[in-house]
Amino acid sequence: MLPGTHAGAGTVERYLSLGLAMGRHVDGFVDAYYGPGPLARRIAELPALAPPALVDEARSLLAAIDAGEPLGDPTTRPADAEADRGVSTADGSSRRRWLRAQVLGVLTSARILAGERVQYADEVEACYGVRPRRPVEDEIVAAHRALDGVVPGSGSLSERYVAWREAQAVPPDRLLRAIESLAEDLRERTDRLFGLPEGERVEWVIERDKPWSGFNYYLGRLVSRVAINVDLPVLSTALAHLVAHEAYPGHHTEHSRKEVGLVQSRHWWEESIFLVGTPQCLVAEGLADLGLEVVMGEHPERAVAAHFSPLGIPYDADTVAVVSVAAEALSSVRALAAFRLHEDGADPDTVVDEVARLALLPRARARKAVDFLLDPTWRSYISCYVEGLPLCRAYVAGMPDRFARLVSEQCLPEDLAAG
Repeated sequence: MLPGTHAGAGTVERYLSLGLAMGRHVDGFVDAYYGPGPLARRIAELPALAPPALVDEARSLLAAIDAGEPLGDPTTRPADAEADRGVSTADGSSRRRWLRAQVLGVLTSARILAGERVQYADEVEACYGVRPRRPVEDEIVAAHRALDGVVPGSGSLSERYVAWREAQAVPPDRLLRAIESLAEDLRERTDRLFGLPEGERVEWVIERDKPWSGFNYYLGRLVSRVAINVDLPVLSTALAHLVAHEAYPGHHTEHSRKEVGLVQSRHWWEESIFLVGTPQCLVAEGLADLGLEVVMGEHPERAVAAHFSPLGIPYDADTVAVVSVAAEALSSVRALAAFRLHEDGADPDTVVDEVARLALLPRARARKAVDFLLDPTWRSYISCYVEGLPLCRAYVAGMPDRFARLVSEQCLPEDLAAG
C-alpha cells in the first residue's frame, strides 16, 4: 500500500492514490481529479515514489481486486466491507471488472516508466483493452481514389484537398462566437435527448503550444474548461465536431452525468479520477467522436452551416458532406504513423513526410500529428480515436439509449464489442 493511503483503505482509495502518485511522474497522466481533497493533498506532500514501487503497488492492487477485498468509500471511515453495503452483487462484480481493467492499464504505464520495454501493440492492448490493427496503405489509397472524384479545384489530389481545407479556416476574431453558437445548439440537443445535470457549464478558452487540437479540463462540480489550440488555423470543417467532442454530448456531458449519477449518488469514487492509459479513455474518446453524429444525424452539414453563415465564416456544406464520408478512412493514417514510429523505429521526419502524403495534409499539420505521437504521455493514445469510434458506433447502432449508457455508466471496450 502506498504511503499516504489511509490505513485499512479499500481498493478504490488505493486506486485513486496510485493514479495520483503516477501523476507525480507523468505530466498529464491525471486528466481530471475531483475526488477527496485530503487524499490528493497527502499524496502531493509526500516525496514522489520510485517507479518500481508504483509497479509493485499496481500488482498488489490487482491481487486485492481479484481476492475480492472491499471496494470501500474513501470519504467514509473505516473503509471496510460495510462500505460496500447497498451495492448489488451484479454492480459489485461489474465495478471490480472495470476497476481491474483500469489498474492493468496503470500497471502497464508504471512498467514503462520503470524502464521496461513493452512492444507498442502490447502496450495499447494492456492499457486500452483493444489490440490495435496495423493499417495497410492500400486502404488509404482507396480513400484517395474516392476523394479524387469529389474534391473541387485543379491540380493533384493533395494540392486540391489541402487548398480546399485551408480555405475553410475560421477567422480568429470570430472563433469564440462560432464556438459559443455551436455549443448552445449542441447543448440544447443533448439536453433534449439525454438530459444534463442542473448547474453544469462549460468555459471556453484559447491556448497555444499544445500537442492536441482541443482539450477538456474537467474541474468537478459539473464545470469544464475547454481549451481550443490555435497553433494552426482552426478549420470550419472540423469545428462542430470539436465542440461536440469536448462538450456536448462528448467529454463534458460524460463527466458531468457520471459525477452526478455515479459519484454523488452512488459514491463510486473511482469515477472521480480520469487516467490516461486506461480503457476509460478509449470509451470516452470513441463516444465523443460519435457525438455530433448522434445529436445532429449522419449529415449535420446544413445545421452547422446555419451557425457559420451569419458570421461570414467560410463553410462549403455540400462539399463537406461528400468529402467527409470519403475522408474518414484517412484517420487510419495516424495509426499507421504510430506503428511506423514505435514498432518500426522510423525517423520522425520520414514519418512526417508519410503522414503529409497519405493524410493529404500540409507539412505543418503533419508535423503536429507526429508531435502528438512522440509525446511520451500520448504516444499510444491515438488508438483511443482510431479504435474507439468504430467500436462505439457499432455498439450504439443508431439507438440513443445505448449512447446514454456510454455517458452514464461504466463500460469496458469488451462490453461494447459483445453488444
